[in-house]
Amino acid sequence: MSRELGGTAIEAFWAGTSFTLCSAVFQPVFSSLSDLFGRKPLVLAAIAGFTIGTIVAGVAKSFTHMLIGRSLQGIGGGGIITLTGILIADIVPLSERAKYFGMLSGIWSLGTVIGPVIGGCFAESVTWVCMKPFFSSLFSFFFFFFFFLLITGLITSYLQRWIFFINFPFIGIGAILVAWSPNSRVGKETFATQMRKIDIIGIALFIPSSASFLIPITWGGVLYPWDSWHTLAPLIIGLVGLCIFAIYEWRVAQHPMIPPAIFQNRTALISFAGYAAVGLLVWCCLYFLPLYYQAVKGFKPIMSGIALFPETFTVAPSGVVVGLLINRTGQYYWAICIGWCLSTIGMGLLCLLGATTGTITWIFLNLVPGLGIGMVLPSVAIAVQASATAENLAIAVATSTSFRGFGQSIGVAIGGVIFQNRMKSNLLNYPALQSVADEYSGDAASAVELIRGMHGQVKRDLTQAYADSLKIVWAFCCGISGLIFIVSLFTKSYDLNQTLITKQRPGNEELYKKEECPSER
Repeated sequence: MSRELGGTAIEAFWAGTSFTLCSAVFQPVFSSLSDLFGRKPLVLAAIAGFTIGTIVAGVAKSFTHMLIGRSLQGIGGGGIITLTGILIADIVPLSERAKYFGMLSGIWSLGTVIGPVIGGCFAESVTWVCMKPFFSSLFSFFFFFFFFLLITGLITSYLQRWIFFINFPFIGIGAILVAWSPNSRVGKETFATQMRKIDIIGIALFIPSSASFLIPITWGGVLYPWDSWHTLAPLIIGLVGLCIFAIYEWRVAQHPMIPPAIFQNRTALISFAGYAAVGLLVWCCLYFLPLYYQAVKGFKPIMSGIALFPETFTVAPSGVVVGLLINRTGQYYWAICIGWCLSTIGMGLLCLLGATTGTITWIFLNLVPGLGIGMVLPSVAIAVQASATAENLAIAVATSTSFRGFGQSIGVAIGGVIFQNRMKSNLLNYPALQSVADEYSGDAASAVELIRGMHGQVKRDLTQAYADSLKIVWAFCCGISGLIFIVSLFTKSYDLNQTLITKQRPGNEELYKKEECPSER
């Protein structure tokens, strides 16, 4: 895509980063606005933003259009992610909510892990501009038949642009279902009163400050060195801006976008940290495991995506099963502890992945972290909601998903720094690779193609350096997971058989009785 659109390295980098960045930054904004104007209008606005972004990116003929489209996709995608969870919290009683969040977590995990397979198929089999026969593989045929036949007609050629157009069937179904659903009750306030309650200053501080903080984290050590002013200046500005935002929300704002009260609960704080850790762990796996499979095992993009199936068939099902068990038992504390324990063990087991690890071995090694992360997702979601007040429930849900987005960006950045430093150190141990240590460690993904053309001892040394460097990344993930496991032991186990009233409810049914929310004691 970068080559055929004439993009620079920076533009190609931002084609992936802009989505994650915008998604994380705008989630609390969507939650705050939906409290004032209702969930349904904001969900439709998020779907519209995602759709426009998809169209712009799909028809892009330059990287300028691509980056605009990806940013709009991220804004809309962030709204969809956070409002989906909020709607479930609005409609479903707390005692029944675990199974729904288990399914929601399973769907998120399934899509996150299957995405590389589909993306790998697009990247390997087709190009951005040139037409190629679509029925070149059995996988492509079935994928085309089930998802595109009804909306595109019988076509015989295929473009890489379908990496965006694939979203259209899901967008259409989602928009239709949301449009037919009843609107939520937002009270009898006038539009002018609702507008005055918008935390304009808070939003104006939060969005640029968060972006300024995340941008250098994502490009530090990739596009610019960590000690470069390009990295340090926006990072410091972002941190200062976030501090000013926190002070403003705490001391000044009458209707804060993110109420400070949600951080005054021990269980909520631990759960937010858990959400950030989940984002970190999942995206480290999604980013660095394919690098292991392609560089060390010699897999092509499609096969490296398929190699992630051990996570696919553990994260999603375990999330659903745990959600059902929490719903049956009325307890979530056990799932948090066991989940983080398995995640820690699983990340430690990934340190065993080496250059000569057999297929059966790496398959089983990847099952354990998948099970652990799958257990954590629904249980942490329920912990956040059980500890939140009715007034702050929506923003608590949005903040947790936003923390997950921040964790994704931070995790890949820190993992990248660890990998690059270890890769350079390992390459310097091999005389034949010392001259390219800086080049290969600075752009490890590009070096994958070079490995495929190598032979002999140099290739074996390079693949060994990759495997050894990635072990330190897995050790870092193991340490983060272990730290969260220890902290999570202090999570308070709230009774889920409580009835809560939410700020917005579809229809006029009395779904909940008004009851004082639990507080940390």
